[in-house]
Amino acid sequence: MIRTRNLKRLVIASMGVGSLVGALVAPAQAADPGVTATTIKLGISSPTTGSAGRVYGKLPGAMKAYFDYINANGGVNGRKITLVHRDDKYLPTLAATQTTNLILKDQVFALVGALGTATHSKAYTAAALAAKNVPDLFVNTGYSGFANKTKYPTTFTILPSYAMEAKVMAKYIKDNLAGQPFALFAQADEFGKDGIAGFTAAKTPPANTQLYPTSSVTSDVAKTYLTAISATPLKLVILFGTTDVTATVLKAAEDLNLVGKLTFMAGSVGGDANTLLALGVKPTTIDGLVAASFFPDAKDTTDAYVSQFMEINTKYNPGVTFDNVVLQGMNSAMLTVQALRAAGKDLTRAGLISAIESKGATFASAGLVPLNFSSTSRIGYNGYWFGKLNAKGELKPATGTTPVVYTTDSGAGDVVKSDYKRLPLPAKGIPTNS
Repeated sequence: MIRTRNLKRLVIASMGVGSLVGALVAPAQAADPGVTATTIKLGISSPTTGSAGRVYGKLPGAMKAYFDYINANGGVNGRKITLVHRDDKYLPTLAATQTTNLILKDQVFALVGALGTATHSKAYTAAALAAKNVPDLFVNTGYSGFANKTKYPTTFTILPSYAMEAKVMAKYIKDNLAGQPFALFAQADEFGKDGIAGFTAAKTPPANTQLYPTSSVTSDVAKTYLTAISATPLKLVILFGTTDVTATVLKAAEDLNLVGKLTFMAGSVGGDANTLLALGVKPTTIDGLVAASFFPDAKDTTDAYVSQFMEINTKYNPGVTFDNVVLQGMNSAMLTVQALRAAGKDLTRAGLISAIESKGATFASAGLVPLNFSSTSRIGYNGYWFGKLNAKGELKPATGTTPVVYTTDSGAGDVVKSDYKRLPLPAKGIPTNS
């Protein structure tokens, strides 16, 4: 005991008064995981195998390609970004495990681009992201519930919600298709339910609704559904699901000789033309398909963002065809770089979240609709434009030569024509936040 007291006296005597007070009042805090003086480690849980992996498997590679490009051009405030990906096969239980692994084993600083409603909602809780204050950036799902700051305090959405999409669809149908009644084929979870809520809010409910469990749509299931619809007066079918399901339904329509007899409208999630063609849908079936987007067409090389991302993809993601999925991945990576820059050199999880709240609405992005981040809003984009695909898979405005963009909310708000003008592409696609 005497020796211990003497040791304490020696330590205290060797410290200045200011140092002593600082040590007693404000003990040093451990740095947040995933950040060093030279690196930032990010993580993503998303499918790269299974049926969803065939469609969305390009996401992590596209994000990594953009981060590699930024690293080759100096990184972010002197730090290089690494991206750790774990395959969750689009299975909620596995997504929970993989997200937990990213936090506990890989020690990532933040998550970015997680995909799926059922998968990520389970993962968020299982990995205790709220308790650990882990930034959960730009989730790839349109489920409106993720914008609930109380339930998901560290999450920022990026896609317009499915409810918003359904409301804008209803507007398109009213203005361009004489308000004709329609059938809805949708995923039987928050995805489809959010869509139904949007149509209901727009006072345009489906005349016929068929909900299906995730990953359950086979060719036979699709044929049974289409045969039943073709026996009714309904001629418009909205496909509110993933691209693999859209492809299955369209190929079933080909087999049943229903192409041209039924009009199909694909949601933004399921309407990527390159993927549909790659999954075996005929170009003649694609031709005339109505689809929604909040981006420029991924084949539009005259668009500055598309052109720059294509160039990055060619060099840093060789052999991967550029499409809407790659565009989305690179765009989210660009937003992430701006968020990290905005958080400053003294990078913390709390600082990153605060930076997006205060500055996120001003970030440059490829989107043709505004970002809506603020201290009270975790909502990314909030609108769409509609076009028709041609046989080459190009999405052209449904009317005129310029996309007509509409914005709305996930509730009872009006659908309004947007006059938003996006920010120009940062020089060479490298944000400076200036």
